[in-house]
Amino acid sequence: MPSLDARGVAGLLREYAQRTALRGGNPYRSKAYSRAADSLAALAVPLDVLVAEDRLTEIPGVGDAIADIVTKLHKTGSHPSLEKLRKEIPAGVLEMLAVPGLRPEKVLRLYQDLGIASLAELEAAAKDDSIKKAKGLGAALQTKILQNLAIAKSGEGRLHLHRAAALLAHAKESIRKARPEFKRVTIAGDFRRGCELVGDLAIVAEAAKSDKTWMPSAEGLQVRVSDRKHFGAALLFATGSAAHVERLKALAAEKGLRLEADGLHKGRTLIAGDEADIYRALGLPFIDPELREGRGEVELALKGQLPKLVTDQDLRGILHCHTDASDGTETLETMAKATRQRGFEYFGVADHSKSAHYAGGLSVEEIAQQHRETGRFNKRCGKDFRILKGIESDILADGSLDYPDDVLERFDFVVASIHGRFKLDRKAQTQRLLRAISHPHTTIVGHMTGRQLQRRPGYEIDIEKVLRACAKDDVVVEINAHPWRLDLDWRWHQAALEFGCMLSINPDAHSIPELDHMHWGVLMARKGGVPPERVLNAMTLPEITRYLRQRRRSLARAA
Repeated sequence: MPSLDARGVAGLLREYAQRTALRGGNPYRSKAYSRAADSLAALAVPLDVLVAEDRLTEIPGVGDAIADIVTKLHKTGSHPSLEKLRKEIPAGVLEMLAVPGLRPEKVLRLYQDLGIASLAELEAAAKDDSIKKAKGLGAALQTKILQNLAIAKSGEGRLHLHRAAALLAHAKESIRKARPEFKRVTIAGDFRRGCELVGDLAIVAEAAKSDKTWMPSAEGLQVRVSDRKHFGAALLFATGSAAHVERLKALAAEKGLRLEADGLHKGRTLIAGDEADIYRALGLPFIDPELREGRGEVELALKGQLPKLVTDQDLRGILHCHTDASDGTETLETMAKATRQRGFEYFGVADHSKSAHYAGGLSVEEIAQQHRETGRFNKRCGKDFRILKGIESDILADGSLDYPDDVLERFDFVVASIHGRFKLDRKAQTQRLLRAISHPHTTIVGHMTGRQLQRRPGYEIDIEKVLRACAKDDVVVEINAHPWRLDLDWRWHQAALEFGCMLSINPDAHSIPELDHMHWGVLMARKGGVPPERVLNAMTLPEITRYLRQRRRSLARAA
């Protein structure tokens, strides 16, 4: 039997991961197999080369044990442990593991107790009310399945931004090592456009004119090779989106030109092969990749109305972070110092409030202790850096916040967030948020829809009504930069801007590495067309201090 390529091995390793999860035991083993399968799918060097040179452990997530499994799968197309697992569960049962919130033990119960052996059978059973009648399964699970089936279908084969970033960085480095003669190796596809989920892993490399050969790409990673003259056009097409490229083609045709994957042509003459030159020749300014979704960006460019997009460098501080006082992993001082080392001017702590028992929410006494610690740290820092005193206050079911006003007024800012009672109907959930927004001490509304990408949908709210209320009451809208959230969805950013809202790009960091989630929030803001002047934490320390002080004074006068 011929050896399997990376695509084939990745598929078998993913199956191994799923069957291991259904078997039970150590859950991290299954996750390790899944991560290794993702890495194999984005492999930029032929698998047989890595096997022959004993370099499998260079692949992210592949240690010695998984390397042995990969080698056997590559050489034989199977593995004794996998064959043993296959005898236990039909292949169709594995499909159900794609449904968010449906844990392996529940999948096993659905198969063993109800005989459900595929995603299609699961959907039929849920719609027929068969699941809610089963002992140990019930109505709640059936409702969750019905809600999350759409997520399972829409997110299939797509990766969160941070995971795609790691795979693409490794692929890029692998290509550079394998082909050092390549002048440029550039990431393209969904990732370059800053999409919240990435399915199109693409890289464009520049080769010498006489060298246009390249090894076949594994499924999941497409490598396009172009010479210098046509590199920009190859990058443009590999970046997409398809709708954006089609609009450019139509504009070219209107001007008597022809846009193809090797450049912009007039008759047989190539008039532009560089990306910026193609836009210029079409009478357009350069359109940032994040905007290229076929949502009217070409028309805005023709009118000279493209927004100036916020960048990482525009952000001057970090808001909405957690410490070990609630459910973070580091002390307040450690988090603040790490923020300062990254070049920021302020750190906005926002630990969980007292209702968040699951997250170690702060009592009134613990708040006073944290504020004393903050005062001592700020005194040592002088005017160059400051901790801003904040709290992430739970929005209770009736829309009230979970501290009295005399406690809330002690903070520099308050992030009001929903963390429970997600199943309220649209009207009740909207009213809940509206009441919280109208609270005079609410500064920022956190992760407005509560979604978690590929895990759960957001709760039902009238987003337009909520955004209008934020604008009216001068409440900032959070762009939660955690790669599992990225909430508010970038498709609503323009509406927020038009209504008059300010936005804040917040990492929701619970550890030092998570401070760097800020970048993913910036990407979302860029996709949403957000300029730096509409971002709260693009303000300097004196500016945001003045802004928050004036807001508190307004509250005092109103009271």
